[in-house]
Amino acid sequence: MKTVVFSLVFVLAGFTALAQDTSDLIAVGDVMSINVPENGSFAHVHFPRKNLIIKRGGIADMKRVHGNKVVVTGIKTISNGNTVVTLKRKDGRKFFKFLPSVKADLENALAKGELKMPNSSNEDEIARR
Repeated sequence: MKTVVFSLVFVLAGFTALAQDTSDLIAVGDVMSINVPENGSFAHVHFPRKNLIIKRGGIADMKRVHGNKVVVTGIKTISNGNTVVTLKRKDGRKFFKFLPSVKADLENALAKGELKMPNSSNEDEIARR
């Protein structure tokens, strides 16, 4: 019985040591840049579909967001453990002339290169996690 309890405590301690804490990765007010993926469509930065952008009078060109500096205005951890951040443009303008902020899945967007921390490479961001 002691060995079962000891083993259970050891396994649980191991899992808590491996749990990811993204609070040290990013904080509210940090500046990041948006990079367009090679295929031209974002999977982890949640921009609206092109037809909705056009309906609202915007220009649906994803290349226009490439290199935009964005500020993290909110951080939320959802039930499956992913971290969702709310991003606004640093210059105060709206995305596609109508969208004031967007949400992004932080870990996946950093890993796929859709978001980038300034003065760091993709390998540095993955190594931090």
